Amino acid sequence: MSRIGRLPVPIANGVEVKHTNGTLSVKGPKGRLELSVHPDISVSVDAAEVRVDRASDHKDHRALHGLTRSLIANMVSGVTQGFSKTLEIIGVGYRADTKGAGIKLSLGFSHTIEYVATDGVKLECPNQTTIIVSGIDKQKVGQTAAEIRSFRPPEPYKGKGIRYQGEHVRRKAGKTAGA
Repeated sequence: MSRIGRLPVPIANGVEVKHTNGTLSVKGPKGRLELSVHPDISVSVDAAEVRVDRASDHKDHRALHGLTRSLIANMVSGVTQGFSKTLEIIGVGYRADTKGAGIKLSLGFSHTIEYVATDGVKLECPNQTTIIVSGIDKQKVGQTAAEIRSFRPPEPYKGKGIRYQGEHVRRKAGKTAGA
């Protein structure tokens, strides 16, 4: 039995979970999320918890068991607390500014980059070198942060670029004088 899949997902106060026709919907104070559940995975919703069971011990069913349970747990915590990722911009002249629903990035290119967030994702710039990506869907928040980071990933020689807060960049030694 899956160690993750066998654990029940506790339902927090103020969260409403419904399972109808293979679709699980979670509604909470921050918003509403839906998940299409695989037909071989059964989901039972009680008053205080959600349980996930699988049809057999087939390899695919074992994988879907833990995955489905994790997705449901992320949905419940997303509609109650939300998710956020913080990005740091390091480099002389590199900066970010909020512009409408998106951000405007100046990253040393000949042009500025304007990035507009997808629905359900909020972008903030508390200062010129910090970007906060937040929302209720963990996958969308992570994907948006990864897309912003991909504009100028941290380089190993000087460490300049966009990195996640707390990310460690392994530095390389540069060229040394020969003979």
